[in-house]
Amino acid sequence: MIPGIDIGFDQVAAALVLVAIAIAISRWSSARLEADMGIAVLRSFVQLTAIGYVIQLIFDQDGLLLVAALLIVMVGFGTLTARSRAKKVPRATIPLLVALTAAGGLTIGLVVALGIFEPEPRYLVPVGGMVIGNAMTASAVALNRLGDDFAREAGRVEATLALGATARQAALPLVRDSLRSGTIALIDSTKTTGLIFFPGTMVGMLLAGADPTDAVRLQLILLWVLLGAVALSALIATTLAYRNFFTPAHQLREPPEP
Repeated sequence: MIPGIDIGFDQVAAALVLVAIAIAISRWSSARLEADMGIAVLRSFVQLTAIGYVIQLIFDQDGLLLVAALLIVMVGFGTLTARSRAKKVPRATIPLLVALTAAGGLTIGLVVALGIFEPEPRYLVPVGGMVIGNAMTASAVALNRLGDDFAREAGRVEATLALGATARQAALPLVRDSLRSGTIALIDSTKTTGLIFFPGTMVGMLLAGADPTDAVRLQLILLWVLLGAVALSALIATTLAYRNFFTPAHQLREPPEP
């Protein structure tokens, strides 16, 4: 157990009071989110409990191959999840897979090469999970925006092509806006951290009894690492995905049937 904090299942169960309040608010406002909240609570309990045992196994074995296997599984599930949110983008699976793989691999490789973290499971597992999770969210948001913009701006894109523009030139404004949408949330949270909210890593370290200055330094490292990973994943995803809207002859494809 981490010094300074001891959490039992009774305390975890007590936190369900807050969930009950959220469900009551949903019922009172007729938001109809009760079922979704219940499923979210159940899934979070099962998934986090299971991954906790998996991480404990990896830490006990202290092998980098198991770390790599876990991160590959995360990339796979992240790709499928992001794909479900980018339904208007044709053949989005490959761009998402490449984006998450590159963001995870390059980011982890750099933090190890620069000496920020040691190549040990207790560093690579949590950092890799945070990187892949945030990269998934950024890529999904970016491609969702890209699909919506192509559906809405199809006429303007075709007019631009008719004037002699290439597919890249016609898509550039949409790609730029999509990239901004995918990264703006983390940029804003990075701007306001310490003023409006305390990030989770910093809070966890403080609750565990760590020195506040150490908690701040680690949180700064993670925020900046995530900022680079998110920008990289969103850029790769949008750069690869926009091409699927066009034919090899630089013509806009017909939108897929819903």
